[in-house]
Amino acid sequence: MVRVTDVVSTAEITGSWRVLLGPRYLSTSTVLAGGVALYAINEFLTSSLLPSTVADIGGERLYAWVTTLYLVGSVAAATTVSAALLRLGARASYLLGLAVFGIGSVVCAAAPNMEVLLAGRTLQGAAGGLLAGLGYAVIRAALPHALWTRASALVSAMWGVATIVGPATGGFFAQFGLWRWAFGAVAMLTAAMAALVPMVLPRGRVDPGGATQELKVPVWSLLLLGGAALTVSVAGVPHNSVGTTALLAASAFLVALFLVVDRRMPVAVLPRSTFGPGPLKWIYLAMAVLMASAMVDMYVPLFGQRLAHLVPVAAGFLAAALAVGWTVSEIASASLSSGRVIARVVAAAPLIMAVGLALGAVTQMDDAPVGVVILWALALTITGAGIGAAWPHLSAWAMRCVDDAEEGGTAAAAINTVQLISGAFGAGLAGLVVNGAHDGAVMAARWLFAVFVALGVIGAVASYRASRGQR
Repeated sequence: MVRVTDVVSTAEITGSWRVLLGPRYLSTSTVLAGGVALYAINEFLTSSLLPSTVADIGGERLYAWVTTLYLVGSVAAATTVSAALLRLGARASYLLGLAVFGIGSVVCAAAPNMEVLLAGRTLQGAAGGLLAGLGYAVIRAALPHALWTRASALVSAMWGVATIVGPATGGFFAQFGLWRWAFGAVAMLTAAMAALVPMVLPRGRVDPGGATQELKVPVWSLLLLGGAALTVSVAGVPHNSVGTTALLAASAFLVALFLVVDRRMPVAVLPRSTFGPGPLKWIYLAMAVLMASAMVDMYVPLFGQRLAHLVPVAAGFLAAALAVGWTVSEIASASLSSGRVIARVVAAAPLIMAVGLALGAVTQMDDAPVGVVILWALALTITGAGIGAAWPHLSAWAMRCVDDAEEGGTAAAAINTVQLISGAFGAGLAGLVVNGAHDGAVMAARWLFAVFVALGVIGAVASYRASRGQR
């Protein structure tokens, strides 16, 4: 195995930001953080572009698919990170991910209709999931031990950067009717990063976690989960209730089949402790509900432009209010130390989220004045605050409450899978609700928020069960 740290003596390296971002490791840090930034920014950028895109090429009934396919592709690719590093190495894995991401971006830029755009988004999602996973996994191979903590923080910070840069950039291009150029700019950034990869990453194979044999991928489990998420999205396309009901039933069946299959697989998505008497199943369910509810945000730029006549840039920043509430709340909640207080915060978090969604539902109106738009921003901020208050503690509980210590890695990896798949389900549900509303944009917006309020109540039950025994 080739490791950069075999060449550089870790004893000579001090773990400081000056060293990480200094001339010696700046290029490496740029590649590691840049892959995650490309993936994250592209997600937020697209939400601001979609209203202009739909106005140009049509396909509004497939609006939610743009996010669903992106996330489903990400899930499938994220599980192959370890195998890719063992078989291809860091350099080849990054170049493969960047090449596919660039191709997907070009396809999106040239898309004559929504179907072609969806094909490009699927390629972007698959490549983005690989790049996001590599951003963390390659830290061990590309940087000395003393810099691992700060490098992980730098990579994680790209999500915070994306919440600002994505909507602003997407809104800017949409403002001038240049949504295709936004994808073109992403393709050019991807090419620039690909040119940097051979100079900073090792050529040989990399063992990301000290494993001695190639890790297997839970293919059947992922196919069933992805199929269930896509079926929910498809349910929003038929114009008759029979077809929609049948597709929803099919999705529920695929989820149930996933639980049966995954429990029996030697390599599974969920740790075996999930199916035992412990709280892990409630922890994952609470996380799934919180993440799915966050997908209400994908329609905020569209309704902001249609109901309040906001310019694309302003509509994009309105959507960022949820991410801001999430980030601030997560930082504050992570600093709590009392187990009893933490348990109460986690139990209450979905209800806080539901309050924000309810405020969003009752304030939707046509020709909304500035005061109402401010209420929308407040509602989204409260929604994000509810999600962020519980998220860090649920993640920590998932990693430490498994029955077998050897399951810790599986439990940690399942967090990302649950997050992405539930996001895809949430996007599909949002599309189903909006497409099913036939009384104009105002009613579609009200129903969208109201349905996710009900989902928040389910999340409250799950978070309460998850918090029991965690005090």
